[in-house]
Amino acid sequence: MNSYSNSSAPLAHTVPEACRRLGISRTTIYQLIANGGLRSFKIGARTLIPEEDLHNFIAKQLAQSQEGKA
Repeated sequence: MNSYSNSSAPLAHTVPEACRRLGISRTTIYQLIANGGLRSFKIGARTLIPEEDLHNFIAKQLAQSQEGKA
């Protein structure tokens, strides 16, 4: 089980929710989806992004930031 697991937390987020969680724009979210930085799936008209991908994105950004400082 991941340390960020919480049974009451959603497993996936809509684009506006993901924008709020990451503090980035809607355009940036869609660019990340298009270039493979975030996975997404559709249910009806809604685009959803897995919670795990938000955590993985942050971890990857932190790792890249640390590499740049070394």
